[in-house]
Amino acid sequence: MQRERGATAAAEESRMNYFVTGATGFIGRHLLERLLARKGTVYCLVRKGSEEKFEALRERLGAPKERLVVVRGDLARPRLGVAPAQLAALKGKVRHFFHLAALYDLTADAEAQRTANVEGTRHALELAEAVNAGCVHFVSSIAAAGLYPGVFREDMFDEAEELDANPYFRTKHEAERIVRTECRRPFRIYRPGMVIGHSRTGEIDKIDGPYYLFGLIKKMRQMLPPWVPTVGLEGGRINLVPVDWVVAAMDHIAHKPGLDGQCFHLTDPAPRRIGEVLNVFARAGHAPEMAMRIDARMFAFVPGAVRQALASLPPVRRFVNVLLRDFGIPPELMRLINYPTRFDCREAERALKGSKIALPKLEDYAWRLWDYWERHLDPDLFVDHSLSGKVKGRVVVVTGGTSGIGRAAALKIAAAGARLVICARNEDELAATRKEIEAAGGVCHTYKTDLTDAASCDAFVQQVLADHGHVDILVNNAGRSIRRSIALSYERFHDFERTMQLNYFGALRLILGFLPAMAERHRGHIINISSIGVLTNSPRFSAYVASKAALDAFSRCAQAEYSDQGVSFTTINMPLVKTPMIAPTKIYESVPTLTPEEAADLIVEAIIERPVRIATRLGTFAQIVYALAPRAYEIIMNTAFRLFPDSAAAKGIKGMREAAQAPTSEQIAFASLLRGVHW
Repeated sequence: MQRERGATAAAEESRMNYFVTGATGFIGRHLLERLLARKGTVYCLVRKGSEEKFEALRERLGAPKERLVVVRGDLARPRLGVAPAQLAALKGKVRHFFHLAALYDLTADAEAQRTANVEGTRHALELAEAVNAGCVHFVSSIAAAGLYPGVFREDMFDEAEELDANPYFRTKHEAERIVRTECRRPFRIYRPGMVIGHSRTGEIDKIDGPYYLFGLIKKMRQMLPPWVPTVGLEGGRINLVPVDWVVAAMDHIAHKPGLDGQCFHLTDPAPRRIGEVLNVFARAGHAPEMAMRIDARMFAFVPGAVRQALASLPPVRRFVNVLLRDFGIPPELMRLINYPTRFDCREAERALKGSKIALPKLEDYAWRLWDYWERHLDPDLFVDHSLSGKVKGRVVVVTGGTSGIGRAAALKIAAAGARLVICARNEDELAATRKEIEAAGGVCHTYKTDLTDAASCDAFVQQVLADHGHVDILVNNAGRSIRRSIALSYERFHDFERTMQLNYFGALRLILGFLPAMAERHRGHIINISSIGVLTNSPRFSAYVASKAALDAFSRCAQAEYSDQGVSFTTINMPLVKTPMIAPTKIYESVPTLTPEEAADLIVEAIIERPVRIATRLGTFAQIVYALAPRAYEIIMNTAFRLFPDSAAAKGIKGMREAAQAPTSEQIAFASLLRGVHW
């Protein structure tokens, strides 16, 4: 008898054919894998223009044409636009009709969502009726609950609230209503949570939901070491479920008898708050975690009218939009920060009991999601990150372009196809650099200029504008450094004057000269080579650091004035670089330094990315420590000041033997620990 029942079940399954809409979508293609593991034929609705995509999917699944059959049609047409002959061929053959096709996108416009989600569902039900489908399986969404404040059960529907908060909420709710009221076939409804990548492969096909926050996490990782605590928002609870668990649960429930007419929440029974989720992915991406999380609900005491009035102010609106744009976060996502709904999933749990289909913990597979995003979906992967894409055919001015960092940067920029302009005081060095660039096929224009002389600066600006019409990128690289303690500078006021004259006034003169044309064209980029000393307050460099700090301060002010005119300012707080400028200080021969080529790479990064600031993690950390504990930081720097004496040159002693300035092991260890800082 048992053998007969087994044979009957096998025969029944062999006649179990499927129809699937949205088969090439994210959930659909994973469901196909499950259905193909069973017996029977799977018919897939494929619209015109998606045949190649479907064939690629067929090849990936290794499915023969007789088991994975194309049915041509369109969501926007009655009965999905399936031809009468094919309707006749399908009639009575479809046991399970899965309607997955929809527009799952909070950012899509209302009309597109209505066409796909509402009308598409109505047309799908028409087809299911026409082919006498055994059971319709409709994939709805937790969005059908809108922003219901509290626990939303599987038997609840009309209780949904605030559906007009987003067209996606409204259209998913209406689509489910159509199934509940118009479907003439047996049906089952599935409401998945926010579907994320595959828990074993990390695969996902687009940025959505929590993935919008990955860019923010990445920026945090770039700015700070992973052990630095940060402050963030706690927010509401978001319900995340991996796609492989969703399709496994759906496949199991669909084939279990006696469940028609029910709704199933494919959700996490213990969802995490947004702050917790961010920290899980921060750990996966080796970024700093939010040690303190502020509950966004604490701002609820502010009347809604006041919040709305503040949000509508042009400066506030612009600030928020710029911030969201920089982090790649759509404004629609901000509505979900205080997401108020929890989902009871007891019916789904009861249906899955004994199936061994368990929801995996986010902590166990978050690293796979991050890895897949970073390798395949990170928006930075699709941006032209080549230097050539940013400078080819454009006028780029590099001051101090014949030596050290400037020369290394000039070679790279010219090789990328820029119309390079370099200036320096030495004609022979200018000629030699130009010859090298032109021999490599680049374009280089040279101008003899003394940036410490106002008249020479003005003449340079006028000549460049006359010769080239405008400047696209200005790299203020030329500079002078003096390593001397203040005690030895009482009678050397000219040290402060000459560093300020070149490092600040010379650079400022060029900025003021080229800036009007940049603003008029609404395009321009000014890159100022500053120093890590501005962030670390390096002793013995008071003249140099003060001049660079002045340029930093000017840039911050200028950013505020020109941010809406297409002109960008970037400050590079350059660490210690091995150039002729530091050659007189012999201790630098024994401590870690950047090469000019490595320093030039930072300039290349500035040109490509156009950030406000480029600094080492040590420089940023030093600034944070100084802000939080200035007295403790003062002790550290005073220790360094006493550990590293003034050089013989700074003391005015000539002819001292080299051995007398050999660094001690303590000095080398300290300089290595705080790599890149000027001592």
